[in-house]
Amino acid sequence: MQDTFIVGKINPDGKKFDSVSRIEAEGESLEMLMTLDVNTDVYPIKENEKHVVLLTSTLNKDGSAVGDYYTQTGRDSIADKFDYIMLGKIYRISEEGSGANVKAEIYASFGGLLMLLKGNPSYVSEFDLDQRLFLCMRRL
Repeated sequence: MQDTFIVGKINPDGKKFDSVSRIEAEGESLEMLMTLDVNTDVYPIKENEKHVVLLTSTLNKDGSAVGDYYTQTGRDSIADKFDYIMLGKIYRISEEGSGANVKAEIYASFGGLLMLLKGNPSYVSEFDLDQRLFLCMRRL
């Protein structure tokens, strides 16, 4: 799943950690809402910025699975086009609402940095519970 997200708020509940900020962002084309913890020492982020976000199970260009570890040494990968990449795991999938108003919620942890992605269930149907997930970001 890939979309361009516009950062709306940073640390809406106050800053909890020195080098981590929680952002709230909205997808332009898929109309997904994302809450994401970002290491801002590594990847500074500002309100109203646009970021391309890709959620994928692999960084291999051919779509082949990644083993127990990933090394980019000597080969092209999806990561070449992004500035900030995290590897995590989906730990919860749920639905909110009913009928035409149902929203899927995907929760993932990237080494303690959390993500909540909320929106149309058809856009997140490719994800499974306990799936390893790469989050790739670049500023537009």
